[in-house]
Amino acid sequence: MRDFRDAKVMAQTLREALNARSYPITHSESLELVARTLGFPDWNVLSAKIQADAPPSRAQSETGSKPVRREIEIDRRVLDQYVGYYRLGDQAVMTISREGKQLMSRLTGQPNVPIYGEAKTKFFAKLVNAQISFIVDAAGRTTSLVLRQNGRDIEMKRIDRAEAARLERALEQKVESQSPSEGTEQALRRLIESLVAGEPNFDDMSAPLAELTRKQWPDIQVSLGKAGQMQSLRFMGVASGGVDVYLVQHKHRSLYWRIGLDSRGIIVSAHFSPGL
Repeated sequence: MRDFRDAKVMAQTLREALNARSYPITHSESLELVARTLGFPDWNVLSAKIQADAPPSRAQSETGSKPVRREIEIDRRVLDQYVGYYRLGDQAVMTISREGKQLMSRLTGQPNVPIYGEAKTKFFAKLVNAQISFIVDAAGRTTSLVLRQNGRDIEMKRIDRAEAARLERALEQKVESQSPSEGTEQALRRLIESLVAGEPNFDDMSAPLAELTRKQWPDIQVSLGKAGQMQSLRFMGVASGGVDVYLVQHKHRSLYWRIGLDSRGIIVSAHFSPGL
């Protein structure tokens, strides 16, 4: 994360890192800590600043108002076609369930999020800014879903219950062990060195991560330019999503880095936020 608008994610990273080291803090406490770290007197002031500085969406720019999503009722038989399990790489499962007329989505390690229909195959969340589209083949079978969030489209293939249980069990064991995955430290060192040098190695990244890195490259350069060269790196723990958390001391400041690899050692997720 690179500025105050990402404060909520910073707070989540801080909370997960401290919890992993047996220094538990509440959600509210982490928000207050991040607010003070960023120079604001408390979370209320920072929250107001975030809302005031939020960039308008295209619909807002064109109409001058917030985009309105129109919720429609979808037949339960159609909803039942989407109920099941969808794989997010090697690290998580998106579970879609139905409660009455309501579809629920749950990513491994996270709470249920209701999603609401706006078309037969398209749904949106109200709790977070995210949309889910279901992909249906010519025979009417749901084969995958596409999660759109933070400007990214992430496709997840449908899997059966046994495969979903195996993936979630493996993730639970990893979080319980609080041990780094093989290769994450070396991969993170290579990643940071290439980014600080201004020469990202996109071959080490998954296609979605490489695309996101290209889009954010100007901001990444500014942030890492201020941080400076990497001086030390220390494993902090495993976050609830299964990614490894490292505290990296750069020349001018410390950063928390989170990194996840797939079974081939390719970096599928990488993210940094300010250290305290």
